[in-house]
Amino acid sequence: MDESFKPLRTATEAGTRSSPANAAQQFVFPGEILDIRAYGSGNVNDTFLVTVEVRKCSSPPKSPDLPGSRRFILQRLNLQVFRRPDLVMENLVIFTEHGRKRLSRKPLGSGRRWEIPQVLRTRDGRHHFIDAQGAFWRALSFIEDAQSIDILENAGQAQEVGYALGVFHELLSDLPAHRLADTLPGFHLTPLYLRHYNAVLARRRIPSSPEAAYCQKFVEKRRAFAGILEEAKAKGHLKLRPIHGDPKVNNVLLDPVTGQAVGMVDLDTVKQGLVHYDLGDCLRSGANPLGEETEEWQQVRFEPDLARALLQGYLAQAGGFLTPDDYSYIYDALHLLPFELGLRFFTDYLEGNVYFKSRHREHNLWRALVQFRLVESIEAQENTLRNLIGELRPKVFR
Repeated sequence: MDESFKPLRTATEAGTRSSPANAAQQFVFPGEILDIRAYGSGNVNDTFLVTVEVRKCSSPPKSPDLPGSRRFILQRLNLQVFRRPDLVMENLVIFTEHGRKRLSRKPLGSGRRWEIPQVLRTRDGRHHFIDAQGAFWRALSFIEDAQSIDILENAGQAQEVGYALGVFHELLSDLPAHRLADTLPGFHLTPLYLRHYNAVLARRRIPSSPEAAYCQKFVEKRRAFAGILEEAKAKGHLKLRPIHGDPKVNNVLLDPVTGQAVGMVDLDTVKQGLVHYDLGDCLRSGANPLGEETEEWQQVRFEPDLARALLQGYLAQAGGFLTPDDYSYIYDALHLLPFELGLRFFTDYLEGNVYFKSRHREHNLWRALVQFRLVESIEAQENTLRNLIGELRPKVFR
């Protein structure tokens, strides 16, 4: 495998503009594009929903909005984040093919629906298109009759989100982790984020605001536990497995009628890692009733009832491959992941908001405050949360 990604352009690509309309045409057999609109609220890539004529396009799913039309997702990958987009696509193809084979051999119980996006090909058979400006585009089938939510409102929704992550992990549990490339070296390695924070701190002054001072003191008090999951991996307590990489609540699709989880999206971060990264991240996102974007950061609280329901849904699907050590580090995962994300938000704020999309200068500072307050809430409820996890642990592991 090449050590560096070098975009290759065909003669057809030369002279084209870096636009969604131009890129969408590369994935559609001759036919009219009826509509292209920005879609979702991702912090990294640019995502568009494309509607095309049904009789002249390839074969993404039908659109309920425009009779005789079909829709697909078009994305421009952020090459500042994904330095090897070719490997991102290879991982995605491996995941989709493996997941479909598993489902064909062993469908989900009770006839439940589960959707895995299809990677769409260009007219010359590739899984991506690179335009004249070097932008990297890819297309995926759009999953109809599904919706996402940003905040969990009840235990039923929490259980479905946990179920989704459990299904995802279980489908990939027999896929050797080494088959998936490490597309984001250092991703979820909290000690490396702390090292980067130190480097930024050495060359930048902390702004003179109470909020920034609070964040700095918060990080200083909690440096010691930043390496807890990586140390467990080094000791052989935790092992690498295929992971989603970004299993926050709005990356789970729910059936709008039944409320059941039907799939997971935002698959750029599928790679090898610790399932604890995913589980901690999912709990971080799901057990915060105020959500990640609230400005009422002082009111943020980690909700144990939502955490319990989410874990119940997850363990019902993934419990079969977890080890006693895996259970032992669940609390550490849910404690560490909001700290990690808050650290990343605060570092990005200090650097001038160069990584995460932001609506204003202080946006990533406020995001950091939300995550740090969540950590404080988790710490205040440590005994409750450890007991909760212990109750869900199989008796044979107690």
